[in-house]
Amino acid sequence: MSSEQTVRAVLDPYADGVPVRELAAAFHEHRRWTGDDPLLLIAEAAASTTGQSFVGGIEPTVSRFRDAFIETDRVDSFADLAALELADDELVAVFGAKRKRHVLLEIARVLADRPEDDDLDALIAWASAADHYRYDEDPIGSIAGVGPSSYQYLRQLAGVETIRPLPQVVALIDAVADDLEDSPLDTATDLRTIASGEWLSFLSSYSPLQIDRIAWWTFTDEADREAVRAIHEREPGSDAPPGSDG
Repeated sequence: MSSEQTVRAVLDPYADGVPVRELAAAFHEHRRWTGDDPLLLIAEAAASTTGQSFVGGIEPTVSRFRDAFIETDRVDSFADLAALELADDELVAVFGAKRKRHVLLEIARVLADRPEDDDLDALIAWASAADHYRYDEDPIGSIAGVGPSSYQYLRQLAGVETIRPLPQVVALIDAVADDLEDSPLDTATDLRTIASGEWLSFLSSYSPLQIDRIAWWTFTDEADREAVRAIHEREPGSDAPPGSDG
Protein backbone atom coordinates (compact mmCIF):
# COMPACT_ATOMS: atom_id res chain seq x y z
CA MET A 1 0.00 0.00 0.00
CA SER A 2 1.39 3.44 -0.96
CA SER A 3 1.89 6.28 1.54
CA GLU A 4 -1.02 8.11 -0.04
CA GLN A 5 -3.34 5.12 0.29
CA THR A 6 -2.19 4.54 3.87
CA VAL A 7 -2.83 8.12 4.99
CA ARG A 8 -6.25 8.14 3.30
CA ALA A 9 -7.13 4.83 4.97
CA VAL A 10 -6.27 6.28 8.39
CA LEU A 11 -8.06 9.61 7.84
CA ASP A 12 -11.24 8.28 6.26
CA PRO A 13 -12.75 6.85 9.48
CA TYR A 14 -12.35 10.23 11.18
CA ALA A 15 -14.12 11.92 8.27
CA ASP A 16 -16.94 9.38 8.21
CA GLY A 17 -20.20 11.16 8.98
CA VAL A 18 -18.61 14.62 8.95
CA PRO A 19 -20.11 17.14 6.46
CA VAL A 20 -16.58 17.97 5.36
CA ARG A 21 -17.32 19.82 2.11
CA GLU A 22 -20.11 21.86 3.69
CA LEU A 23 -17.99 22.92 6.66
CA ALA A 24 -15.10 24.03 4.46
CA ALA A 25 -17.37 25.74 1.91
CA ALA A 26 -18.93 27.82 4.69
CA PHE A 27 -15.53 29.51 5.08
CA HIS A 28 -14.70 29.67 1.36
CA GLU A 29 -18.06 31.21 0.49
CA HIS A 30 -18.55 33.33 3.62
CA ARG A 31 -21.66 31.39 4.57
CA ARG A 32 -21.08 31.80 8.30
CA TRP A 33 -22.95 34.00 10.77
CA THR A 34 -20.90 37.09 9.90
CA GLY A 35 -21.48 36.77 6.17
CA ASP A 36 -18.86 38.62 4.14
CA ASP A 37 -18.73 41.79 6.27
CA PRO A 38 -14.98 42.47 6.53
CA LEU A 39 -15.37 44.47 9.75
CA LEU A 40 -17.07 41.52 11.46
CA LEU A 41 -14.47 39.12 10.09
CA ILE A 42 -11.53 41.00 11.61
CA ALA A 43 -13.52 41.54 14.81
CA GLU A 44 -13.98 37.77 15.09
CA ALA A 45 -10.26 37.16 14.67
CA ALA A 46 -9.40 39.85 17.23
CA ALA A 47 -11.92 38.45 19.70
CA SER A 48 -10.24 35.04 19.46
CA THR A 49 -6.83 36.25 20.62
CA THR A 50 -7.45 35.74 24.34
CA GLY A 51 -8.47 32.10 23.93
CA GLN A 52 -12.18 32.45 24.70
CA SER A 53 -14.67 29.92 23.39
CA PHE A 54 -16.69 30.80 20.31
CA VAL A 55 -20.15 30.61 21.83
CA GLY A 56 -19.32 32.01 25.25
CA GLY A 57 -16.86 34.70 24.23
CA ILE A 58 -16.22 35.38 20.55
CA GLU A 59 -19.80 35.48 19.28
CA PRO A 60 -21.13 37.78 22.02
CA THR A 61 -18.18 40.15 21.55
CA VAL A 62 -18.64 40.38 17.79
CA SER A 63 -22.40 40.82 18.19
CA ARG A 64 -21.81 43.71 20.60
CA PHE A 65 -19.37 45.23 18.12
CA ARG A 66 -21.90 44.91 15.31
CA ASP A 67 -24.63 46.54 17.39
CA ALA A 68 -22.48 49.38 18.79
CA PHE A 69 -20.40 50.28 15.75
CA ILE A 70 -21.84 48.90 12.52
CA GLU A 71 -25.60 49.09 13.05
CA THR A 72 -25.17 52.66 14.30
CA ASP A 73 -22.98 53.57 11.29
CA ARG A 74 -20.21 54.69 13.61
CA VAL A 75 -17.73 52.70 11.51
CA ASP A 76 -18.21 51.79 7.87
CA SER A 77 -14.69 50.86 6.79
CA PHE A 78 -11.27 49.69 7.97
CA ALA A 79 -10.20 53.35 7.83
CA ASP A 80 -13.03 54.37 10.20
CA LEU A 81 -12.13 51.58 12.58
CA ALA A 82 -8.42 52.35 12.46
CA ALA A 83 -9.17 55.94 13.50
CA LEU A 84 -10.65 54.88 16.85
CA GLU A 85 -8.68 55.32 20.05
CA LEU A 86 -7.63 52.22 21.98
CA ALA A 87 -9.33 53.65 25.10
CA ASP A 88 -12.59 54.51 23.29
CA ASP A 89 -15.35 53.93 25.87
CA GLU A 90 -17.62 51.95 23.55
CA LEU A 91 -14.72 49.85 22.28
CA VAL A 92 -13.74 49.02 25.87
CA ALA A 93 -17.36 48.09 26.66
CA VAL A 94 -17.53 45.81 23.61
CA PHE A 95 -14.15 44.06 23.72
CA GLY A 96 -12.90 44.52 27.27
CA ALA A 97 -9.35 43.15 27.11
CA LYS A 98 -6.76 45.61 25.81
CA ARG A 99 -5.17 42.83 23.74
CA LYS A 100 -8.31 42.31 21.67
CA ARG A 101 -8.82 46.04 21.11
CA HIS A 102 -5.19 46.51 20.12
CA VAL A 103 -5.27 43.62 17.64
CA LEU A 104 -8.53 44.84 16.11
CA LEU A 105 -7.33 48.40 15.53
CA GLU A 106 -3.90 47.36 14.26
CA ILE A 107 -5.38 44.87 11.77
CA ALA A 108 -7.72 47.60 10.54
CA ARG A 109 -4.78 49.99 10.12
CA VAL A 110 -2.73 47.49 8.14
CA LEU A 111 -5.62 46.59 5.83
CA ALA A 112 -6.77 50.20 5.43
CA ASP A 113 -3.33 50.98 3.95
CA ARG A 114 -3.61 48.35 1.23
CA PRO A 115 -4.14 49.39 -2.41
CA GLU A 116 -7.46 47.56 -2.92
CA ASP A 117 -10.51 49.84 -3.13
CA ASP A 118 -12.81 47.42 -1.29
CA ASP A 119 -12.19 46.31 2.31
CA LEU A 120 -13.18 42.69 1.69
CA ASP A 121 -10.91 42.59 -1.35
CA ALA A 122 -8.08 43.97 0.80
CA LEU A 123 -8.60 41.28 3.43
CA ILE A 124 -8.76 38.50 0.86
CA ALA A 125 -5.70 39.78 -1.02
CA TRP A 126 -3.67 39.92 2.19
CA ALA A 127 -4.86 36.49 3.35
CA SER A 128 -4.18 34.85 -0.01
CA ALA A 129 -0.58 36.07 -0.15
CA ALA A 130 0.25 35.66 3.57
CA ASP A 131 2.90 33.10 4.55
CA HIS A 132 2.15 31.37 7.84
CA TYR A 133 5.71 30.08 8.12
CA ARG A 134 6.91 33.69 8.20
CA TYR A 135 3.91 35.09 10.05
CA ASP A 136 6.07 37.10 12.45
CA GLU A 137 7.53 39.03 9.49
CA ASP A 138 4.05 39.89 8.20
CA PRO A 139 2.50 43.29 9.05
CA ILE A 140 -0.45 41.52 10.70
CA GLY A 141 1.46 38.56 12.10
CA SER A 142 3.91 40.94 13.80
CA ILE A 143 1.14 42.73 15.73
CA ALA A 144 1.53 42.10 19.47
CA GLY A 145 -1.16 39.59 20.46
CA VAL A 146 -1.34 37.85 17.07
CA GLY A 147 0.10 34.33 17.03
CA PRO A 148 -0.05 31.53 14.48
CA SER A 149 -3.54 30.49 15.56
CA SER A 150 -5.23 33.89 15.27
CA TYR A 151 -3.20 34.62 12.11
CA GLN A 152 -4.52 31.44 10.50
CA TYR A 153 -8.02 32.08 11.80
CA LEU A 154 -8.13 35.46 10.06
CA ARG A 155 -6.95 33.83 6.83
CA GLN A 156 -9.65 31.15 7.13
CA LEU A 157 -12.28 33.83 7.77
CA ALA A 158 -11.13 35.52 4.57
CA GLY A 159 -11.90 32.26 2.73
CA VAL A 160 -8.34 31.02 2.28
CA GLU A 161 -7.59 27.30 2.11
CA THR A 162 -5.42 26.75 5.18
CA ILE A 163 -5.29 25.03 8.56
CA ARG A 164 -5.29 26.45 12.10
CA PRO A 165 -3.31 24.87 14.95
CA LEU A 166 -6.35 24.30 17.15
CA PRO A 167 -6.24 21.82 20.06
CA GLN A 168 -8.64 19.68 18.04
CA VAL A 169 -6.21 19.67 15.11
CA VAL A 170 -3.40 18.62 17.45
CA ALA A 171 -5.62 15.81 18.76
CA LEU A 172 -6.39 14.56 15.24
CA ILE A 173 -2.77 14.67 14.09
CA ASP A 174 -1.59 12.88 17.22
CA ALA A 175 -4.26 10.20 16.74
CA VAL A 176 -3.31 9.71 13.09
CA ALA A 177 0.38 9.57 14.02
CA ASP A 178 -0.41 6.74 16.43
CA ASP A 179 -2.14 4.86 13.61
CA LEU A 180 0.68 5.27 11.08
CA GLU A 181 3.74 3.08 11.29
CA ASP A 182 6.06 5.87 10.27
CA SER A 183 5.43 9.57 9.57
CA PRO A 184 6.93 13.04 10.05
CA LEU A 185 3.86 14.21 12.01
CA ASP A 186 4.81 16.55 14.85
CA THR A 187 2.61 18.81 17.01
CA ALA A 188 5.33 20.19 19.31
CA THR A 189 4.76 23.74 18.02
CA ASP A 190 2.01 25.58 16.17
CA LEU A 191 4.01 25.75 12.94
CA ARG A 192 4.88 22.04 13.09
CA THR A 193 1.20 21.31 13.63
CA ILE A 194 0.31 23.33 10.53
CA ALA A 195 3.05 21.59 8.51
CA SER A 196 1.79 18.19 9.69
CA GLY A 197 -1.75 19.05 8.62
CA GLU A 198 -0.44 20.09 5.21
CA TRP A 199 1.47 16.81 4.94
CA LEU A 200 -1.74 14.89 5.62
CA SER A 201 -3.51 16.97 2.99
CA PHE A 202 -0.78 16.34 0.42
CA LEU A 203 -1.06 12.58 0.92
CA SER A 204 -4.86 12.40 1.03
CA SER A 205 -7.93 13.63 -0.77
CA TYR A 206 -8.62 16.23 1.94
CA SER A 207 -7.68 19.89 1.72
CA PRO A 208 -5.98 21.60 4.70
CA LEU A 209 -9.21 23.36 5.66
CA GLN A 210 -11.15 20.10 5.37
CA ILE A 211 -8.68 18.43 7.73
CA ASP A 212 -9.11 21.39 10.08
CA ARG A 213 -12.89 20.90 10.00
CA ILE A 214 -12.68 17.10 10.43
CA ALA A 215 -10.59 17.73 13.54
CA TRP A 216 -12.99 20.35 14.88
CA TRP A 217 -16.03 18.10 14.33
CA THR A 218 -14.42 14.95 15.73
CA PHE A 219 -12.78 16.42 18.81
CA THR A 220 -15.40 18.98 19.87
CA ASP A 221 -18.10 18.07 22.37
CA GLU A 222 -21.33 17.41 20.47
CA ALA A 223 -23.39 19.94 22.43
CA ASP A 224 -20.77 22.67 21.88
CA ARG A 225 -20.50 21.74 18.22
CA GLU A 226 -24.24 22.01 17.68
CA ALA A 227 -24.37 25.35 19.51
CA VAL A 228 -21.71 26.71 17.14
CA ARG A 229 -23.50 25.35 14.08
CA ALA A 230 -26.79 26.92 15.21
CA ILE A 231 -25.12 30.33 15.23
CA HIS A 232 -23.58 29.87 11.80
CA GLU A 233 -26.85 28.68 10.30
CA ARG A 234 -28.80 31.80 11.23
CA GLU A 235 -29.05 34.83 8.97
CA PRO A 236 -26.07 37.24 9.16
CA GLY A 237 -26.87 40.09 11.52
CA SER A 238 -29.60 38.26 13.45
CA ASP A 239 -29.34 37.63 17.18
CA ALA A 240 -28.14 34.36 18.64
CA PRO A 241 -28.71 32.65 21.97
CA PRO A 242 -25.78 32.92 24.38
CA GLY A 243 -20.78 28.50 25.42
CA SER A 244 -15.77 25.99 21.45
CA ASP A 245 -14.04 27.38 18.55
CA GLY A 246 -16.03 27.67 15.38
